[in-house]
Amino acid sequence: MPTYTPPLRDMQFVMHEVLKVTDDLKLMPQHVDTDADTISAILEEGGKFASEVAFPLNISGDAEGCTLDKTTHEVTAPKGFKEAYAQYVQGGWAALSCDPAYGGQGLPFVVNQCFYEMLNSANQAWTMYPGLSHGAYEALHAHGTDAQKALYLPKLTSGEWTGSMCLTEPHCGTDLGLLRTKAEPLADGSYAITGNKIFISAGEHDLAANIVHLVLARLPDAPVGSKGISLFAVPKFHAAADGTLGKRNGIYCGGIEHKMGIHGNSTCQMVLEGAIGTLVGQLNKGLAAMFVMMNAARLGVGNQSLGLTEVAYQNALAYAKDRIQMRSLSGTKAKDKPADPIIVHPDVRKMLLTAKAYAEGGRALGIFCGVLLDKEHSHPDEKVRTDAGEMLALLTPIVKAFITDNGHIATNACMQVFGGHGFIKEWGMEQYVRDNRINMIYEGTNTIQSLDLLGRKVLGNNGATLKKFGRMVAALVEEEGVNEKMGEFITPIAILGDQVTKLTTELGFKGFQNADEVGAAAVDYLRVVGHLVFGYFWARMAQVALREIAAGNTDAFYLAKVQTARFYFAKLFPETATLMRTIRTGSKALMDTDAALA
Repeated sequence: MPTYTPPLRDMQFVMHEVLKVTDDLKLMPQHVDTDADTISAILEEGGKFASEVAFPLNISGDAEGCTLDKTTHEVTAPKGFKEAYAQYVQGGWAALSCDPAYGGQGLPFVVNQCFYEMLNSANQAWTMYPGLSHGAYEALHAHGTDAQKALYLPKLTSGEWTGSMCLTEPHCGTDLGLLRTKAEPLADGSYAITGNKIFISAGEHDLAANIVHLVLARLPDAPVGSKGISLFAVPKFHAAADGTLGKRNGIYCGGIEHKMGIHGNSTCQMVLEGAIGTLVGQLNKGLAAMFVMMNAARLGVGNQSLGLTEVAYQNALAYAKDRIQMRSLSGTKAKDKPADPIIVHPDVRKMLLTAKAYAEGGRALGIFCGVLLDKEHSHPDEKVRTDAGEMLALLTPIVKAFITDNGHIATNACMQVFGGHGFIKEWGMEQYVRDNRINMIYEGTNTIQSLDLLGRKVLGNNGATLKKFGRMVAALVEEEGVNEKMGEFITPIAILGDQVTKLTTELGFKGFQNADEVGAAAVDYLRVVGHLVFGYFWARMAQVALREIAAGNTDAFYLAKVQTARFYFAKLFPETATLMRTIRTGSKALMDTDAALA
């Protein structure tokens, strides 16, 4: 059976020693009193909930899965899920970073980021039920009418109701312009919505009294394509203005998808038969409103893989210390045993350190993005809000794609550490591999994220936001450039920063002549930029750790941080050289292949 210990020490290190988040929070009136002790106390309790309540249900929830009653269309979540959710609501965890105007606690988003990392480590399938509510909350908070906000936000904030996002249809996934779900206007200003949606996470369940579905649909006279899509709030149960529930709405689960992983979460085929909904935002501009939810979800998906990377690493490390197999190539290490623990073998260490480096690098990026969210929403200076929003837009596809790709690498590596035992259910490792695999697919596949990064976020504004990140790298290089002890961390990011600038310019010219050049380069390009971003945060973490060591701090945590940084730059960061070489081969080897793919 796997175990899980919340990584509170590392979270505190990143927040308070590296990023000094409270310095930023003090500049925001609503967070001026949120100090390090408060954050630590909240996360300590959050870690207890994750490890003691959600974690024990992970393997059993995967084995049991969800059950659909085809007569009533009701879905029952695995045993214990409903009770755990009740504890979550009772503990006030749903309201953590929500607006106090609707009953929220108003805590910084960065605190919620860390709490949800722990929940995802503990039980991704369970965490998706409350997790999707945050996206629905954000979309309604930004684009809902006063009546919608008054009805839905207090219930979503408290966790009494949950939310879902209904986008995908059998014939269209990413290309939402093809969707066919229809919305007919009614005399009272509401709409009757008819259609079919698939792959709807947490679309039906028994954890909460009501579910607020945000549904994309098209009016009869709407323009074709994505410009004719509108967004509607469609509750499972009709509700009066005071939240009192009425009769069942015409939206129900027609089937549950049988999936590779996240079995404990109900992934539903949703049928709408004249379901009554109200318009969110403006007619035919539903994607703008929905993207508020989708961007929140993309950050959340990256956080899911971060959580799985951490818990997989913890268990692989414990196993590698205990499992004995063969003797070390450099001589016997455990003379009192018939064989050495497998942690003495170089490649086992490589697999463990890969997972550790990707977990800790992902955590630093995730926390940094949490602070950006707080700045974008709460900073009193408009320029700071704008700059934070731009930087977050640049980093969102990296969080979603780079961290989930790394999660795939890491969970597979950790399963490999277990050898044959990793392939067996009782150890829990194969579940982490299966559960993580969806994270690379949904909320926009990682290829879509790559196209978004290169085509829209970089080339779309002539690299302006990327240059801002480049200036952050340059400032660190200038600060530590003459420090010999930092050379192995600073020199690689300085060189890669210059290389990315040149590569981006090349791709801009090539893409202008042939758009397929962008498509051919995008996935590798995101990975290159991902390493630049991770490299920057690893250099900053090494900087703090080295200063502590130089000051005489003997805490092994700092030495471990330096050693992990050294591994990352020596063994993982050099992947960028190969990626840039494949990028420069262009699109011909991909597109001039009609005979090969006949």
